[in-house]
Amino acid sequence: MEMLEKIISRFHPVAWGVIIGTFFARAGFYMTMPYLAIYLHEVKGLSPELIGTILATSFLVGTLASFFGGTLSDRVGRYPVMVVSMLGWAGVFALFAVADAVWAFLLLSALSGLGRNVFEPTARALLTDITPSDAQLGVFNARYFAINLGAALGPLAGVMLGSAQSTLPLLITAGIYALYGVGVVVLWKLYGEPKKAGSGEQVSLAETVKVVAKDKVFGLILLGNLFVYSAYAHIETTLAQYLGSAPGFVDGVKIYTYLLLTNTISVVLLQYPVIRLTKKWSAITALTTGGVLFAAGLWGLGLFDSVVLLILSMVVMTIGEILCFIIGDVIIGQIAPEHLRGAYFGAGGFPFLGQSFGPWAGGLLLGWFGFGQGPLVFGLLMLLTLLAVPCFLGAQRRYRQEF
Repeated sequence: MEMLEKIISRFHPVAWGVIIGTFFARAGFYMTMPYLAIYLHEVKGLSPELIGTILATSFLVGTLASFFGGTLSDRVGRYPVMVVSMLGWAGVFALFAVADAVWAFLLLSALSGLGRNVFEPTARALLTDITPSDAQLGVFNARYFAINLGAALGPLAGVMLGSAQSTLPLLITAGIYALYGVGVVVLWKLYGEPKKAGSGEQVSLAETVKVVAKDKVFGLILLGNLFVYSAYAHIETTLAQYLGSAPGFVDGVKIYTYLLLTNTISVVLLQYPVIRLTKKWSAITALTTGGVLFAAGLWGLGLFDSVVLLILSMVVMTIGEILCFIIGDVIIGQIAPEHLRGAYFGAGGFPFLGQSFGPWAGGLLLGWFGFGQGPLVFGLLMLLTLLAVPCFLGAQRRYRQEF
């Protein structure tokens, strides 16, 4: 009991509310979204091209919306933005269950991306507002653990509920999001708006864009993350195509499943040991190391045909993922001015454009060199990922000069 009280006392009650809500929200998201493409094809009879367009719409709208959602939370407060976006997101999933026309799926996909990318940066900004700087690494670590636990359990629930054929999981996800939205209202009433959010210096949107654009340290970190997120996208796209078609693999689909499972288990098991091991490192050093490990693991996935070595490569890549994704949020919280934290976390979503560029580049290289040239294709993708390193090192030099 004493240990439980000690764990709970580490973070603000609102932080625990966001972390727990994140787990359920991600479980609901991954209970439905991985199967949405199958549902649209098998049940609604849409073509692969249309399905791809529908899913891409969510990503593009969300990436563009993240900055404006974060900026809005700086002006009106974190809680109003979180409540409206989460309840709106709940409505989107409920409408997904009854939608039938292509235009409706396109619209709902766009609104889903809008809801997610307005809520997420605002929630991360709130965590930074209420958490002392020396505890921010821990709180973002806990949030990332909740994300991955939800991402691991959500698909299992989706399979059991028949997400590829049934609309019930969509309605369950809508219910989860609605409850999360109500939970945020309760936290708002109990603890009030953080003093740092929505009550400080008021800055126009144009001035906000100007300040963020002029921040060279932040710009270099965003550019580096663009290459990192591009590499991460290869796990779900280029790697799947390669293992499914490369001549050196007898059952590439099964191997790919093993690697996805390895990624999920590695995140859950290694997250806390890795962060504890690198706790005394500077944030940029940890971020740079993560970029190098990301690149090395990516190359290994194309270099080896042994299942054991492929699994080890995925573990290396996952350690890089842990460092880059957790430390990245901590750095943004450290360098962002208090009255612009929402805008900074929102702009932090721009590197997700790399998740669009990555699959395109990977597919292009596979088309040029063929599926039998894994070492060459993934070697070039590794070099592309390593472009993140000079960006991070440049950010470190500028940070030392300015601060």
